[in-house]
Amino acid sequence: MFLDMGPLELVTIVLLAVIIFGPDKLPKLIQDLSAMIRKIREFSDSAKEDIRKELGPEFKDFEFEDLNPKTFVRKNLLDNDSLGLKEIRNGFDLKDELSTVTDAVSESGRTVRGATGHQAAAGGAAASDRLRKRPARPEAVEPGETPPFDADAT
Repeated sequence: MFLDMGPLELVTIVLLAVIIFGPDKLPKLIQDLSAMIRKIREFSDSAKEDIRKELGPEFKDFEFEDLNPKTFVRKNLLDNDSLGLKEIRNGFDLKDELSTVTDAVSESGRTVRGATGHQAAAGGAAASDRLRKRPARPEAVEPGETPPFDADAT
């Protein structure tokens, strides 16, 4: 809670507390504040124990910190490899995939550049056509006909 505060901020807070409450009331205020924090912690711990008792023995190792989504994901997905995620993550090699795609593109480029004659030019054009993204064309609808309806798309 106070880890992001520097020494100058702490000194400023202490000086403000001395000015506002006075040096004679400050020790009593600190005692009351620490007693209140202690009671809040005891209340929180007893509430946690009551909840654990009510949940039963199945949840004896239940931690309330696990309710934090980051902690939940880290504990159940990243640390626990019951789903085989580490194997999938290690099996995917991005450099290998990129080199495969690069080789395929450079090979088709050589085919197009090295093509001579009508037949080879047609083969090179077919190779370059495979690499181009084709725009999606809607089906032609006759006048008076309703277009097809896709319930998933709307």
